[in-house]
This record gives sequence, structure tokens and C-alpha cells, in this order.
Amino acid sequence: MSAVAAAPGRAAAVARAARRDPLVAIALLIALSWVVIAVLAPVLAPDDPLHQTPALLSSPSSAHPFGTDELGRDVLSRVLHGARVSVPIALAIVAISSSIGATVGAIAGYFGRWVDEAVMRFTDLVFAFPGIILALAITAALGPGLKNAVIAIVILSWPPYARLVRGQVLALRDAEFVLSARLRGASAARTLRRDVAPNLVGPLLVLATVDTGEKILLLAAISFLGLGVQPPTADWGSMIAAGTQYLNAWWVSVFPGLAIVSVVIANNMLGDRLRDILDPRGASRERRHRV
Repeated sequence: MSAVAAAPGRAAAVARAARRDPLVAIALLIALSWVVIAVLAPVLAPDDPLHQTPALLSSPSSAHPFGTDELGRDVLSRVLHGARVSVPIALAIVAISSSIGATVGAIAGYFGRWVDEAVMRFTDLVFAFPGIILALAITAALGPGLKNAVIAIVILSWPPYARLVRGQVLALRDAEFVLSARLRGASAARTLRRDVAPNLVGPLLVLATVDTGEKILLLAAISFLGLGVQPPTADWGSMIAAGTQYLNAWWVSVFPGLAIVSVVIANNMLGDRLRDILDPRGASRERRHRV
């Protein structure tokens, strides 16, 4: 079964789950809404995120629904424009990390022996360091900035995908349809692409969905510490950091914090539900539990 042929079935399963489970529908709506906001932020924002007004640290009002920050900038506009940084960059990081990790894991699992041993020991080396500490160390070494923060996060983000794909490939490489492809003389690349890859889409999609929220949170943490997005660019992490200097003006940090929380929770809920939908064994367990 090809990945193309399997995609409509997976999409239909997700749509059915959204109709049956209101929480799935809400999580999907929140996640898609932030994608739309990231695209249409210049249209949706009531003001320029860099425009300064005399109303410094003004509380939420009809003129400024989310209030203003220490420079008189509209917080709502900055939260909406912050999505243009956090959401697309997080999706790009997940796309790059999953591509690298899936390729490395597939090679390790398919060829085994010393290739598997070398790749997995290097993967374990990356896993040995706490993620946030390693990201901060790499970003500090390369220099503050969004580009360097992305490089640092990609470096520490590919091992989970490699480990996941390697385990899946190990379970599939001795399957009859894979052995049949080998006997027909198919190359390793062709076998992995046409016979093994379609079976990896589900687990990778689940991990990527959860990982997107985690990467938004990690990007915000790096920016909060001053090593990520640099002022005056609107970014959720740096907005929260600025708000900690003005505790009486709670709105400066609360609203970007709520934006992060909504994205992370929505992606975690979707990832958890997708695991049940795309994993036949998980779906079977769920049916038995309901009975």
C-alpha cells in the first residue's frame, strides 16, 4: 500500500474522530487557527507590531484589547505577529528534523550490524544531554539569533525520529513483502522508499504533531533567555521575558503565554488521538476498553 493511497484513509479517519470527539475537533480547530493567523497576521492585526504610542503599559481596553507593552506597542498585534515566527519556524524545524532522523534511522535499521551500532551510539550521545541545556549551549556558541537557535534545535531534535524509524524498520525488514522486494532485485533505497516508508507515515505523523508544540515551547524558552529572536521582532518568548520586568502589567506576558499554552495543548491532544487512530493495535485496545 503506497503512502499516497493510504493518505486519504488516514485523513478520513481523522475527520471521523473529529466528528465523534469534541476535544479532537477543538484541538484541530486551535492548531489550524494558529496556522491561519500566522499567514494572515498582517491583515488580522489591528496595528503595526512595532508602532509605539504614548499609552505605555496601558491595561486591556477597547482600543487595545490585550493592552500595550512598555513601549506603547499593541500586545494583540504583537501576539498575532509572533505566530508568524513561532508557528512556521517550528513546522520547519520538525520537517527538517524528521527528514534527517527518518533517513538516519531507516539506514541504521535496514542495514544493521556496524552501521546500526555506530548510528545508535551517536544518537545516544545526543540523548545524553538535556535538550534545553544543549540547545542553549549551541546557540550561545554560534551567537544569539533566530537562525542559530533553529540550527541548535535541529541538532538536538532528530534523534527521536531516528530511534522511532529504526525500531519500525527493524520490525519490517524481515517481513514477507520486504523480502519479496529483495528477491526481485530491488535496491535498498527502492525497498525503503516503496515498501517500508508507507508503514512509517503514521508513527512519524504522531511524533511530529506532538513535537511541533514542543518546538514552539523550546523556541520561546530560548528567546526568553535572550538567545533567540532579537528585538524589536515580535516573538512570544521575548514578550514574556519583557513582561517579567513589569509584574503589575500582567497582560504583557499573560497573553503570549496563553498563545503558547494553546498551541502546545492542542498539538499534544491531536498527537495522542492520532496515535489511537493510526495505530491499529491502539484502536483495538480502545474498542475492547469500551466494550
